[in-house]
Amino acid sequence: MPNFCAAPNCTRKSTQSDLAFFRFPRDPERCRLWVENCRRADLEEKTPDQLNKHYRLCAKHFEPAMICKTSPYRTVLRDTAIPTIFDLTSHLGNPHSRHRKRIKVLTDEEVQKIKERRLESSIEQLLSKKDCDAQEDSENADDIPQLTPEQKDLREFLRSSFEVMVLIGRQNFPFHCNAREDKMRSEEERFLATGNFQALIVNRINAGDEFLGRRFETAAVNEEYCSAVQQRQLLEVCERCVREEILQQVRECRFFSIVTGELVEFPEGEHLPVFLRFVDQANTLREEFIEFLSFEGEEVTVAERLETQLTKGWGLRMEHCRGQAHAGSGLLGTKMKVIAAQLKEKYPMAVITPISTCALNVHLANGMPLTGVQDVMSVLKKTNAFFKASPLLQSELDNAISILCRGNIEKESILKEGSRSTWTDLHNVFEMVVDLIEPLLLCMDSIHDNEDLKWNDQITSDAYAISEALADFEFIVTLVILKNALSFTRAFGKNLQGETIDVFFAANSLTAVLHSLHEVSDNLEVYHEFWFEEAVSLATAMEIPVRVPRLFLRKQQALETMEIQAESFFKEYLTLPVMEYITQEVKEIFSENHLKALKCLSLVPAVMGQMRFNTSEETHAEIYRSDLPHPDTLPAELHCWRIKWKHRGKEVSLPCTIHQTLQHSDVKFFPNVNAFLKILATLPVLKLDGSRGETAQRRLQAYLTDTAVNQRCKNLAVLNINYHIKTDLEEMVQCYLKTYPEECERD
Repeated sequence: MPNFCAAPNCTRKSTQSDLAFFRFPRDPERCRLWVENCRRADLEEKTPDQLNKHYRLCAKHFEPAMICKTSPYRTVLRDTAIPTIFDLTSHLGNPHSRHRKRIKVLTDEEVQKIKERRLESSIEQLLSKKDCDAQEDSENADDIPQLTPEQKDLREFLRSSFEVMVLIGRQNFPFHCNAREDKMRSEEERFLATGNFQALIVNRINAGDEFLGRRFETAAVNEEYCSAVQQRQLLEVCERCVREEILQQVRECRFFSIVTGELVEFPEGEHLPVFLRFVDQANTLREEFIEFLSFEGEEVTVAERLETQLTKGWGLRMEHCRGQAHAGSGLLGTKMKVIAAQLKEKYPMAVITPISTCALNVHLANGMPLTGVQDVMSVLKKTNAFFKASPLLQSELDNAISILCRGNIEKESILKEGSRSTWTDLHNVFEMVVDLIEPLLLCMDSIHDNEDLKWNDQITSDAYAISEALADFEFIVTLVILKNALSFTRAFGKNLQGETIDVFFAANSLTAVLHSLHEVSDNLEVYHEFWFEEAVSLATAMEIPVRVPRLFLRKQQALETMEIQAESFFKEYLTLPVMEYITQEVKEIFSENHLKALKCLSLVPAVMGQMRFNTSEETHAEIYRSDLPHPDTLPAELHCWRIKWKHRGKEVSLPCTIHQTLQHSDVKFFPNVNAFLKILATLPVLKLDGSRGETAQRRLQAYLTDTAVNQRCKNLAVLNINYHIKTDLEEMVQCYLKTYPEECERD
């Protein structure tokens, strides 16, 4: 039954707005003040119990300071709240109003008594507030120790130093000295030698910074204002505070997923970039960079190091990890598979998924432990980067495409557009490269010949290396087999990176994908024959001899075994292991728990509508049942959720994504659905819909592109990549004083 507001000239009811409605208090004195301010004579005859049971006032009649939100779903009044905001005149201009809630006409004496009572109450509240504030100030003054002038100076210097550090990190200024001096310094001094930090401090002094001017007015011209050790300490504190700002938000939302990228080269060795994916308090999906983790040691050591850092270092609980995705090709990809499997064995809810930013077919090819496949992936990345280095090189490739596609305008346009993209982002990358390989070889040969002398030695050398790789039959046959073998997962992978409805249908089509893969494996002889013929035809057109790899022939001669034919060799050592890997990897990635989670995307209203609201989330919801706030009411809540959207108004559109659904105002009334959607959003396989601008992975790539290896610093990289995270200089000062008390005493 809806609640109606008892205030005069107020027609609000609970079914028409999200306003809170409050009962009249049972306390006789407070209840009398509520009735008196309402100015309704008919309520004066009723007892406090009757008023509490049958009458309500909406939140519009209370000052905002009188209302508290104890949670997103609960709004309460302060114990001393009195309604003071009323409309007592609007009915006078409407002679047709029915005056169901009649306003009491007060005499002059009654008006004067009310004014006096309100004045007394205001004075009492003001005096009480002053007494409380004075008491709190006194207590705080007792708690805060008095600082000496030296301590105040130190805090001010640290604040200025942190401000400079943050500027250096965000603007990606190089920190250390020139290359000649690098060789003469230790590792720590090489990174933290006098340079931009000192220059920026001097610049502040010259710009009129009075404090820094006084502190260093007697210092020698060549004196370092901050030692290398202290600069390292300042950097570590900066990094820790920025990271803690992110981690605090992750802890608040509980559930998260782990995402790692390709290894990053630093002067002290290779490190693994680690990201966390979560839904923040504003219901926004985010993926934030956290740290570069050392990648030294075996897989078991790295897995333990990652787990220890997540739990002990960052204060997270691995029991709340709901997904993990790891990029990497070749040896790194093999190691990361072992690390992911170990984490999943210990924490079964941390399902392994592909990364949303990488095409599924590229992900599968990157992980294949076959030398020929890894050579193909390496050549594709080098070739793509080669043409992106200069528009002139891309123009040369366009000319080669035009020559070989003469008369086929549509194919020419498709190849030119595809060649300008990032190849590893394409779902059909292998199909495109098979069509593009002849123009590629023609272009590389032309650049290497350099008849017009317009290319430098480095470009012609790179072109020659790529052309040698392209003109190898092993490269051709591997590319063709990858194209055909991965054609069965291409549409499936494309849907995974599509809209929510596409991901939902992809999860339900996995059985058909696996059936196709098994059919190929059962009839491998037939399929391989067709694929090998295609490779031979392509090689013949490019005048590339069909032969077994040279390395294998050398081994065969050493063992004095019978000569093997090329077709049989590539079937046994390429086609068969490729098909076995694809089938097994698809089964492992899309495990039972992973598929159940993806099928729960039917909670998104647009997916419900596509399924004509005939969905059965209950059968898959058990996977996250223990994560829900009220699991016992889940079936009833899901039923109400379906009914709400099924019988919506014609003007109400169905949210199409998890982000749009979480932003809907009514989702807070469905706590289980709300929690379920937040967990689903953290899965790394889903694209970052509704994220705050560019992703952290793009910011990382920008940092790596702009910074030479010998100038990279892990601490500064964290500041640069997380430039959007707010920084609290006072918090940094406090953190430094707690972490390095001996340095403070020395200063």
